[in-house]
Amino acid sequence: MFQAHQIEELICLIAAMDRPTIARRLRDFRGSFPVDFTADFIDRTDVDRLRHIYLALCVQNRRMPAPGDVGEEVVVEHVA
Repeated sequence: MFQAHQIEELICLIAAMDRPTIARRLRDFRGSFPVDFTADFIDRTDVDRLRHIYLALCVQNRRMPAPGDVGEEVVVEHVA
């Protein structure tokens, strides 16, 4: 589960991503359930909405984008 500071960090990381980065991360996302976004959907959808979708995927799957632009996510361990 995310801590409050982790949510804030996640939002800031995703907000700084440009459209190509968000698009690649959505296409390459591997979580606990399958997601499949068509190129047409990604091309037509506003970048802020794409960021929101990616944020929801990260939170639902407890994944934090890896530092830099490597296109991977890091699992967030539960902290009691």
